[in-house]
Amino acid sequence: MVDVLVVGGGPSGSACATHLAALGHEVLVVEKKKFPREKTCGDGLTPRAVHELDLLGIGDDVERIGHRFGGLRSIAFGRTLELEWPSHPDFPRHGVVVTRHDLDGLVAGAAEKAGATLWQEAEALEPLLRDGLLTGARVRRGGASGMVEDVTARFVVVADGANSRFGRALGTVRERSYPQGMAIRGYYTSPRHDEPMIESHLDIRDRSGNVLPGYGWIFPLGDGRVNVGVGLLSTFSHWKDVNTSHLMDAFVEQTPDSWDIRPETSCGPPTGGRLPMGLSVGPRVGPTWLVIGDAGGAINPFNGEGIAYAYESGRMAAEVLDEALRQDDGLALQGYERRVQAEWGRYFKVARAFVRIIGNPEAMRLLVSTGMHSRTLMEWVLRIMANILRPDETGPAEAAYRAVAAIARLTPGD
Repeated sequence: MVDVLVVGGGPSGSACATHLAALGHEVLVVEKKKFPREKTCGDGLTPRAVHELDLLGIGDDVERIGHRFGGLRSIAFGRTLELEWPSHPDFPRHGVVVTRHDLDGLVAGAAEKAGATLWQEAEALEPLLRDGLLTGARVRRGGASGMVEDVTARFVVVADGANSRFGRALGTVRERSYPQGMAIRGYYTSPRHDEPMIESHLDIRDRSGNVLPGYGWIFPLGDGRVNVGVGLLSTFSHWKDVNTSHLMDAFVEQTPDSWDIRPETSCGPPTGGRLPMGLSVGPRVGPTWLVIGDAGGAINPFNGEGIAYAYESGRMAAEVLDEALRQDDGLALQGYERRVQAEWGRYFKVARAFVRIIGNPEAMRLLVSTGMHSRTLMEWVLRIMANILRPDETGPAEAAYRAVAAIARLTPGD
C-alpha cells in the first residue's frame, strides 16, 4: 500500500506527486503513455503557469528548452495591439512557449526527483472498492499484453485528463450547461519562429467570411516552428455544425503572409479535442479521492488555458492530502473543494457569464471591435483573461463581474 496513488502523470498528476513527495509521502504515479509523448495543446505558458513551474523547482529548466515571450499581440478587424505582461507581486512578466512533448516529461521527472515512483505505460483499468470506498486501482503495466496487478492506497488522485475514464467510473459528470471548448492545432515552420510575443486573432472567420465566437493563435516556439490553432466555444448555438478542420484551414489561409503559414510549411496533420471548462466536472471530492486538472474541468473559459490550473490544482490537492495523511482523517479532503472555490470560484463564474455573451457572434463582434480601439481597456482584458490581476485590482474586477453578470442576465440563451 502507498500513501497516495495518482492516476495520470500529466501536468496536474505530476505536480501533485512532486509536492506530495517533497512533503515526505509515499506516492505512486501511473501514466498510460511513455514520455516523451505528443499532446494536443497550444503550448503557451502564461506568467501564472511559469510561477507554478518555479514552485516545482523546474522553471529555469523549462526556460532553457522553451521560448520566452513578453506579451500578447492581439489582431482583429484590421487593428493590432501589442500588450506586455503587467507587473505582479507573484507572477513574472513573461511567459514561455514549450511543447508538451518536452514539458510533460520534465514535470514527471521532477516528481521522481522529489521521491515519487512513476510507472510509465501503466493503465489504471478500474477502481478498487471495499465496502463502497475507493481503495486503489487495478493497473496493467507494459501495454495491452502486460501484467495486471492491484495497487492499494490510502488516498487516490484522479488526474487522467479531460476524458477521465477513471473519474467517470467513480461517478463524475460534466455539467452540460457549462461551456465546453473545441480546439485544434498544428505545427508549421516559419521565419518568425522566434518572435518576442505570441499572437492572437480575435476575428476568426469561416470560409464564407462569418465571424465566429472563438480565436486563432500563432505561438512561436523558437526552434524554427510555430504552434498554430483555433478554438471555438460551445456557447455558440451552431458550434456542433462547425468542422474544426475546415475552420483551421480557413484560419491558415487568413494568417499574415509574413508568417509563411501554408500547407507546404506544415509539419504534419493538426490534432484537436474538446475541453471541459469552468469547473464543469464534479464531484471533485470523495471520501478517499480527489479529482484535479482537466479531469475536474479546471480550464479557464476566457482563454482555454488549462495547464496553469492543472499545476495549481495539483498543488492544492497535495496540501490537503498532506493534512489528511498527517491527521489520518479523510474528512480533511473536503478542504480541497473549499480551496478551489475560494481561489477560482468567482473568477470562473465571471468567465462562464462572459463566454455566454460572446457565444452570440454579433455580441462577439461588438465587444472585440470596441476593445480594439482602447489600449487601456485591452490591457485590462489581458489581465482578466489570463487571471493575473493584482490584489489591489480586486475592486475593478468585482465591478467587471457585476457588469458582465448583469449583461448575461439580459442576454437570451442560445
